[in-house]
Amino acid sequence: MPPADESLPYERHVALEGCLNFRDLGGYPTREGRHLRWRRLYRSDSLHHLTAADARHLTERLGVGVIIDLRSTHELDTEGRGPLAGPDRHFHHLPLIDADVSQSSSLGDEIPLADRYFLLARLAVGPLVRACTVLAETEHSAVFYCAAGKDRTGILAALVLALLGVDDDTIAADYALTRTALGAIVERLARSRGYRAMLAALPPDTMSAEPATIVGFLARVREHCGDVETFLAEGGLAAGVTSRLRARLLEEP
Repeated sequence: MPPADESLPYERHVALEGCLNFRDLGGYPTREGRHLRWRRLYRSDSLHHLTAADARHLTERLGVGVIIDLRSTHELDTEGRGPLAGPDRHFHHLPLIDADVSQSSSLGDEIPLADRYFLLARLAVGPLVRACTVLAETEHSAVFYCAAGKDRTGILAALVLALLGVDDDTIAADYALTRTALGAIVERLARSRGYRAMLAALPPDTMSAEPATIVGFLARVREHCGDVETFLAEGGLAAGVTSRLRARLLEEP
């Protein structure tokens, strides 16, 4: 896999034909005064919608060689992997909800979205730990994604950024960036037979990306066990993963 093309300008939103919410997590500051490296870690919505030209741009210009798919097995079987599938890229299927996506809205509908995120993170701590481990150990640029690039992707993004030392306000602002594309994402999902039933059953607060949601989620994590690293360690995160993640994704001090 070729390295990222450093001649390209740094862009938070990566403009693609097929994806609406593909973003670089580079540049965010940490509490220690360091910054995330650009073109090392990306978050996205449905990568199976990428065009062939999109796939070439991601692999040949941005150096993406690791794909972490947080969708369910049902979604993967129904929608497929898309043009990034191939032997020269490392694909990791780590579903946070491994059921028919149309049934996922039953996960605590009556409680706030931040609490539903925390409930999901507790239930899916194993896949979240494996995702963090993959990101710490790979030599390639990586992208993780789900259907909209907001909820499951937002949970993993929040945990990874917190491990790296990014403050909650910055994490929340990153989460809220999905709002610029959310209407178009919902329209596209509504056109898909596989997601139509899910959208009809979702609680109203799911159709938003408010900063307070991710701040509340991180607060629940800390109330439960003190900090994000302890939360993940209780779920099996090995010693040394956080330090390797920081060494790979943070610029030198």
